[in-house]
Amino acid sequence: MKGGKGTDSGALGGFFAVVKDSRLMLSVVGIVVVSELIGIVKIPLGASLSIALFPMLYAMILGMFSYFLKAVKKEQSEKAENMILLAILPLIAKLGMSIGPSLSKLSDMGLAILLQEFGHVGSILIALPIGLLFGFRRELVGMTHSIGREANVSLIAERYGIDSDEGRGVMTIYIVGTLLGTLFYGLMVPVFVKMIPSLHVEAWALASGVGSGSMMAASSGALSTVFPDRAKDILAYAGASQVLTTATGLYMSIFIFLPLTNRLYAWLSPIIGKKKDEEKTI
Repeated sequence: MKGGKGTDSGALGGFFAVVKDSRLMLSVVGIVVVSELIGIVKIPLGASLSIALFPMLYAMILGMFSYFLKAVKKEQSEKAENMILLAILPLIAKLGMSIGPSLSKLSDMGLAILLQEFGHVGSILIALPIGLLFGFRRELVGMTHSIGREANVSLIAERYGIDSDEGRGVMTIYIVGTLLGTLFYGLMVPVFVKMIPSLHVEAWALASGVGSGSMMAASSGALSTVFPDRAKDILAYAGASQVLTTATGLYMSIFIFLPLTNRLYAWLSPIIGKKKDEEKTI
């Protein structure tokens, strides 16, 4: 696989491969310049609600268009994919520096910040039964045990194989999340905040650290437009949650979320899935 070659050559080799590709570099520079020139655009939705569009969102959309319009080819897209981790590293470093001055506030939150990882249980309990009703089967184990980032793809590939039903499920979530996750978080967070005003800003900020750097950045940025006076706190809480999720997320998936998903699937599949099977045999 071409993607595998890029991975094997290492991040440094991938970096030089991207730098030497003038067509890819020109496309990237063009997308960045256009996105920054557009800047942050706020769209009011009623008297008390507005959504903010960030340069990251424009870059995502322009990147997709450049691929579909053949401005960049599949080979160049695969090269750029290997650069995602390196591109996010400065953001992670910035988060680390912002967390330091806020350590006292983070320690005051106690168990809340340590238990925020259990929020993923919600996707298992809600999404898996709905998926069964729609006729999905073992794909749901890969689709619902996590948000399907790189570590989770590796876990499912090692446990079941990437060509298995579970592997196809986690890859579906990985691709959908990569294409639409950042857009979804950037656009919908202000809407959710207005729909559930009783939650504290700290809870929203902790929920932003889902284990994806781009999604966290889009979510915390949108949240900062809703609570501009708490922007620094939001970045600190979201960064701490992101770091914890990155450090513990894989182990939580191995020991808690994946076994829980399998048990829930084994329990619900004969109940909800049975009707579907009977319908197929009629």
